[in-house]
Amino acid sequence: MSVPPGYVEYWNKGTEGVLLASLEAPLRAAVAGGSFYGYAEHHPQARTFTGRGVAYAVPLPEGAADVVIRRSRHGGLLAALTGDKFFGATRAPKELEISLTLQRRGVPTPEVVAYATYPADALRRRADVVTREVPHSRDLLAALTGADASVKVAAAKATGQLLRQLAEAGARHPDLNVKNILLANAANGAFEAYVLDVDRVWFDQANAPRVFEANWRRFHRSMQKRRAEIGGGFDIFGSFP
Repeated sequence: MSVPPGYVEYWNKGTEGVLLASLEAPLRAAVAGGSFYGYAEHHPQARTFTGRGVAYAVPLPEGAADVVIRRSRHGGLLAALTGDKFFGATRAPKELEISLTLQRRGVPTPEVVAYATYPADALRRRADVVTREVPHSRDLLAALTGADASVKVAAAKATGQLLRQLAEAGARHPDLNVKNILLANAANGAFEAYVLDVDRVWFDQANAPRVFEANWRRFHRSMQKRRAEIGGGFDIFGSFP
């Protein structure tokens, strides 16, 4: 297992993972009951988010940090069959590596503070990923639904900036959509956009126009699918290219 600087390895009775060193003690306490996901789904203060599966926003023990805990799941046509079981090391180690690379290249994405994998059967494993919660944030779809024109303009500006940052980093996101862009409140009614679900991001040439265009096409398809929920103002997002 590769452990990045600033992280420590975790192993206990078949559970394997990596923890942010500065939060090692509360993270160990959270996973001690069996899994990070089990800790989150039974926490009395848990708040839920829906996407590919249910994620939970919870405080770590002793209020050390507010985090979001989700179980890694397959997407696509075979998701119903494969669910949350992975062969090998799962996607969690790659997600940490990609997240750190994105941060180094100037792309906002929530900090991965831990992951852990657990035996699911004789050959496969499950994985939980723990990220630091971004305060005062919501996904792009939630921000746009029922919003007035000024909010949609601010959301479009922040999303456009994120697409440019991804392109500058050469980062191609094959599933960029309105649910995995997170908007956090900034000053004067503006937003800062963060990219989520980065485990399948791959790196092309930095600043290549094809990177922007590929991310834009995938994002635009998502916007079209959600057009009824977003309502008016959809055309604001048509000005990026």
